[in-house]
Amino acid sequence: MLTTLATDLLATLAYGVVGLVLMAVGYLLVDLATPGRLHDLIWVDRNRNAALLLASNLAGVGVIVTTAIVVSHDDFVEGIVSCAAYGLLGLLIMAGAFLLLDLATPGQLGEILVDPEPHPAVWVSAVVHLSTGAVIAAAIS
Repeated sequence: MLTTLATDLLATLAYGVVGLVLMAVGYLLVDLATPGRLHDLIWVDRNRNAALLLASNLAGVGVIVTTAIVVSHDDFVEGIVSCAAYGLLGLLIMAGAFLLLDLATPGQLGEILVDPEPHPAVWVSAVVHLSTGAVIAAAIS
């Protein structure tokens, strides 16, 4: 029983590390998409637009990672690899969706994100992130 508990705890730690790394990559991608430093925009300037976009990105990654863990069927190696692979794919697709949305709409989304006034376009971008995460999660088999 203790051996099983120790193994399960180590597996949980490994999945947690993969999830944290993917969320860190998501943070960096959002930081690249926004003019200025994302850290300053959110924690110093208290910019709601930037916070909403980052939060939706992290939630999208969380949905993907959670689904990859659930469908791994207790195969640790398969689960870790699928978490990392699907998580990275999801981040790339989210970034692509952000770029497509930016091209299809007037103005620059990056500039809108740093605007101190709340902007409805940020909500649209946030839903794109969440929807993309859900689509990737549903596609995992």
